[in-house]
Order: sequence, then structure tokens, then C-alpha cells
Amino acid sequence: MFWPGRKVFLTGHTGFKGAWLSLWLRRLGAQVTGFSLAPPTQPSLFAAAEVARGMQSVFGDIRDLPSLRAALHAAGPEVVIHMAAQSLVRASYADPVGTYATNLLGTVHLLEAARGCPSVRAVVIVTTDKCYENREWVWPYREGDTLGGYDPYSNSKACAELATSSYRSAFFHPARFAEHGVAVASARAGNVIGGGDWAADRLLPDAVRAFGAGVPLRIRNPRATRPWQHVLEPLRGYLLLAQALVEQGPACDGAWNFGPDAGAIQPVEAVIAGFQEAWHASGGRPGVWMEDAGPHPHEAHTLALDCSKAAAGLGWRPVLSFSDAVRLTAAWYGRFLAGEAARELCLEQAEHYEAMVAAQAAH
Repeated sequence: MFWPGRKVFLTGHTGFKGAWLSLWLRRLGAQVTGFSLAPPTQPSLFAAAEVARGMQSVFGDIRDLPSLRAALHAAGPEVVIHMAAQSLVRASYADPVGTYATNLLGTVHLLEAARGCPSVRAVVIVTTDKCYENREWVWPYREGDTLGGYDPYSNSKACAELATSSYRSAFFHPARFAEHGVAVASARAGNVIGGGDWAADRLLPDAVRAFGAGVPLRIRNPRATRPWQHVLEPLRGYLLLAQALVEQGPACDGAWNFGPDAGAIQPVEAVIAGFQEAWHASGGRPGVWMEDAGPHPHEAHTLALDCSKAAAGLGWRPVLSFSDAVRLTAAWYGRFLAGEAARELCLEQAEHYEAMVAAQAAH
């Protein structure tokens, strides 16, 4: 196996996706150092699942280059996965300067720190499917499509992609791999759902809060279409990509999409309908929703990803259906709110997911 004993430096380990990835990397046997601000929500999956147990957890700000550089050098990692970000569209309207500082300059700081760390062999920069210039067309975006972004969050992630491309060309050029020994790639995932997310202005965390309180869930854009996937799906993509960068070098650099099959490209109202059913089936009180007429800042209406590159180049394909993803998410929240331990719930679902991946590979 690839991961046992492997040293990994992970930014954003206190966030929702970062906490899941930290737990999964430890389950796989990796030696993990996390670097991040304190958990962004209360409650948080980081605290509830005791993510810091079994890893080196460093609280720091990626906007602080000296601190980031010191932590990275102290960890001496072979693999770097950069997930720290300001990840909310609406928050980016409230604080565009902070969003650009974190998402663009923070990425530059990470790449600069990695450039001076001799142990590093692979860097995965996690951005978003929203980094594309959204033209509201019906077909999915490919990695070579134009970058853009209407809102500060989306645009800052497109900027991070451009900065990553610049560093790859200027400092980690594939033609000079024998000199620097570092392969750099970026990963663009779709809309992620899963247990343990408590962020504000996210669909299912908002639903859990509303349904639990017995109040209507207010939805801004119920007919907006997104590529929905369970958190474990793109995380497996990041792990496969990091492994490929170590084993194959610059043959696997560049940008990679990780999104669901066409059946999971659904409008918001379909996600809520599925979640209502799964939530009620797991013992939750029936929930209702209503459209929030606004006004609201602009958000893209239609978005989908073409992931044929990941299928061909990494052997990555989704294994969970749309209904699987919604059901697993509702079950996690229902069982956690009933008193079960967050850490064990995550690890149980990771084990279940690994079995599904193995079954897919066997066929």
C-alpha cells in the first residue's frame, strides 16, 4: 500500500473536508501534520471527531508565510495537500479582500513554502468547480475550459489556479523535474455533502438546523443545478492524484476534475426532497422548505463537470449514487444527534466506502 508511514502536510485540517481527510489518512496509516486556523464553526467536526488525536495539529494562518514555512519544514512531508480556504460564496461578498488574501495569496504562500522544502515531492492544490467562467451552458466543463468566476470566491479560486500554473511553469517545470523533483496538480471538485458540516449558508447544514428546530428551511435558488457528491468521493480523487504525482511525477500534473455521474447533477430542490425523505426515515421530524425570494447576490444557475480525464488517467470514478450520498449524509447527522460518536461514524462510513470502491474495481 502507498500511504502507511507516508508524511503528509495538510492545510485546512480543521474544516469539514479537511477533518474527513485527516481521519481517512490516519486510517490509511499516513503520518499527518495539519496546518489551519481554529475550527471555523461551533460545533465542528474537528472537535466532535477528535481529529487532532493521532496527528500533529498546528493552528496557523496561511496568510502568514513565515509560520507556514516553519511548520512545513518541521513536518518534512513528501506529500502536500492544500485545502485551507474561505469557501463560501456569500461570505466572499461580505469580505472580498479577506477571501482573495486567503484563497489567492494563501495558495502562493503554500507553493512558495513547498518550493524551499527539500522533502516535498507532490503538491495537490484543491480549488473548486466554480473556478470556470460560468456561461450557463448545459454541457459539463473540462479542465481546459476558460477560468473566471463572477463572485469573489469563485474568482479567487480561478486566481489560485493561475498562480498554481505559474509556479508550475516558473519553479516546478516538468522539463526540469530531474532538478527540482516536485510535481504539482490542482483538483476541482463539485458540491460536496456529508456528515459533520456545520457551515452557515450551506444547503444541508441549514436543513439540519431548520428541521431540528421545527422551522421552515429557506432556500435561495431551488432550481439551481449543481454536481452533488459525498465528501469521500473527491477526497479519494485527491489521494489518488497525490499518489500518482509521487509515483509518476509530472506525467500527472495539471488540473483534474472530480465530480459525480450525470445522475447526481440535480437541482437544489431535488437534494432537499431526497434529504427530507432520508431524514424522516432515520427518525428525524418531517421538515418543510420555502423559497426565499431575496434579494440575494448573484450565484451561478447551472454547473457540471466532465471527469473523463480522472477516469482515464487515475482510474477514478464515482461509486456512490446521488441517493447514496444523500442517504449517508442524513444517516450521519441522525445518528450523531442521537448520541453516537462522530469519529466512529466517519470511520465506519469510510470503511463502507472503501468496500464499495473495492467492489467496483472487482467488476
